[in-house]
Amino acid sequence: MNDVTFAQPAQAPQASTGGLKASGAFFVETVTWVHHWTDSLFSFRTTRDPALRFSSGQFVMVGLQKEDGKPLVRAYSIASPSWHEELEFYSIKVPDGPLTSRLQNIRVGDQVLIGRKPTGTLVLDGLKPGKRLYMLGTGTGLAPWLSLARDPEVYERFETVVVTHTVREVRDLNYAELFEKELREDEILSELIGDKLKYYPTVTREEFRTKGRITDLIASGRLFSDLGLPAFDPAEDRIMLCGGPSVLADLKQQLLDLGYVEGSIAQPGDFVLEKAFVET
Repeated sequence: MNDVTFAQPAQAPQASTGGLKASGAFFVETVTWVHHWTDSLFSFRTTRDPALRFSSGQFVMVGLQKEDGKPLVRAYSIASPSWHEELEFYSIKVPDGPLTSRLQNIRVGDQVLIGRKPTGTLVLDGLKPGKRLYMLGTGTGLAPWLSLARDPEVYERFETVVVTHTVREVRDLNYAELFEKELREDEILSELIGDKLKYYPTVTREEFRTKGRITDLIASGRLFSDLGLPAFDPAEDRIMLCGGPSVLADLKQQLLDLGYVEGSIAQPGDFVLEKAFVET
């Protein structure tokens, strides 16, 4: 991944994270790495309690403790795969957000709250068997794909795995190097991944080799022609969706119009989407 770190504001107050105590709802974990991609996007990793078990694609509540001792948390997809010894998260910075205005100032050694109960719909068990898996994400909706794309089970179940990432500006295509290079060179995953993984970045507000909303690129057929793959077919293609509410609604309608059936763990289907995220 890109090692250029975006400088924090000189007077940025540190997050107040000392003295946290584990509870029935939260683990207390220590920050091990922080990376500021831009002035509006950052990632961080924490230690992981051995008792935390999750499926790749799920989310947990993450946050800090308020001055009154109450937790201030929001849902974050876990960006690291289920087998990894650390937890990774990918976040937007909301200047006036109750949580992210503080969370963006965490540093290595700080403590954060991590929920004990992972959940979410973006898991393989929510999908029927298929030939190709598409993971369509916008903005920080890439996070669950960062987990799933590093999960061996994904490649055991699907012949082709497509990760799309739609952002406003080219600089927001964070983790591009992971998909374009690092996974293919990974000593553990590369043999399993082979040529199965296809990464498709798109940009909406700047010139780029693939410009436009993912919904438009699907409707025009360009997504498929660029990838050399057939158009969506409910008999063969399984789809996961994560991103902003408006694009999720549009993508869902596109799939329903094509005859796709939404799935869940209780009733696996042709596609699943995550509705749990609100930026704070």
